[in-house]
Amino acid sequence: MNTNKALAAGVAALALSAASLGAEELNIVHGAVGKDQEVLRAALDRFEEETGHTVNIVSMPERTTDQFAQFKLWLSAGSEDIDVYRLDVIWAPQLADHFIDLTEPTADIIDQFVPAAVQSQTVDGKLVGLPMFLGAPALYYRADLLEKYGKEVPSTWAEMTATAQEIMEAERAAGNDEMWGYVFQGAAYEGLTCNAMEWIASNGGGHIVEPDGEISVMNDKAIAALELAASWPGNISPPGVLNYAEEDARGVFQSGDAVFMRNWNYAYALVNGDDSPIKDVVEVTTLPAGDSGAGASILGGSHLGVARYSQHQDEAIELIRFLNNEESQRARAIESSRPPTLSALYEDPEIGEKQPFIPLWKPVIDNAIVRPAAPTKTDYNEVSSEVWTAAHDVLAGEMDAEAAIGRLNAMLNRLRGNNW
Repeated sequence: MNTNKALAAGVAALALSAASLGAEELNIVHGAVGKDQEVLRAALDRFEEETGHTVNIVSMPERTTDQFAQFKLWLSAGSEDIDVYRLDVIWAPQLADHFIDLTEPTADIIDQFVPAAVQSQTVDGKLVGLPMFLGAPALYYRADLLEKYGKEVPSTWAEMTATAQEIMEAERAAGNDEMWGYVFQGAAYEGLTCNAMEWIASNGGGHIVEPDGEISVMNDKAIAALELAASWPGNISPPGVLNYAEEDARGVFQSGDAVFMRNWNYAYALVNGDDSPIKDVVEVTTLPAGDSGAGASILGGSHLGVARYSQHQDEAIELIRFLNNEESQRARAIESSRPPTLSALYEDPEIGEKQPFIPLWKPVIDNAIVRPAAPTKTDYNEVSSEVWTAAHDVLAGEMDAEAAIGRLNAMLNRLRGNNW
């Protein structure tokens, strides 16, 4: 019997050794906010247990602008250090040459994904990234405060401004000196480009650069949208909002010090978490409308691409398929309120029960507006920089809206030249 046990142990050891010969060490670079890193690590632990591979997370700054700069350095150098990149939704047209075509490796599953997500990652017929999660921003609000002061959920930016002002002043008069009306992403980075595009589009001012490449920003509706936003800092928004990214806004709101907040889906799980001071008193609605009569939300999300410089491409493909399977996407949706890219999961009862926000947000995602990455191609980063610079100058009171829009229009025309 002891001999049999020894033989069995030896066979098991040989099998483990043989398995380990095919094991690889992979690196995934992953910018994160909220619980993203924690949820990713849990998924990677499952992947390691199932495959024998090991995966290291290379962390990045919160702001996508900073991430993109580092990614370009690695990719331009042909670095073999990173196998899988988490890519922002807008990067595919700019980085396509640095990633393998995932069309064939995902042909058996790609029809299960939200079509708009797949389209956003397809450049000249090449699938650059496998959609990981989607996003569209919402207007978060303190339902308890609106009820306390007998206010309706605002449907326009003007209503939001007036309601925020009234509740903020009343709360301060009652002794809450830290209360603000509205927090958003006002720092000079990609997040402000998203906010500015939403203000302008919801006011009927177009998409700054239209899908056909036409520059449309020089109009009175765009100017009026920025003029209203410029009234917020120092009034209903803290002066420091000019340096806020997503987590800065969430920090103020989740501390109980703001009535309204513009933020992405990820924040929902956090503001309603067990340790949140405002748990159970927060609700969300679509972003307000301007003169157009409809709100506008930017399509967001992240996707996973395999670098063509990776020495472990087969294993990297295995990893991105695993991270985007039903189990991984369900866990991500429940734990960090990240909307899935698998269409069927929007009807998943477990997700609907634990994150009711997600099924309700499917129509918003389906109708979200996109940043002009496709028409402006490799010029998009400069385009976005000009947009956020113009918006920031207006918010900071350094330029009036008409002058800033005029300068933006001139800079965009200079960038386009004869063609994008």
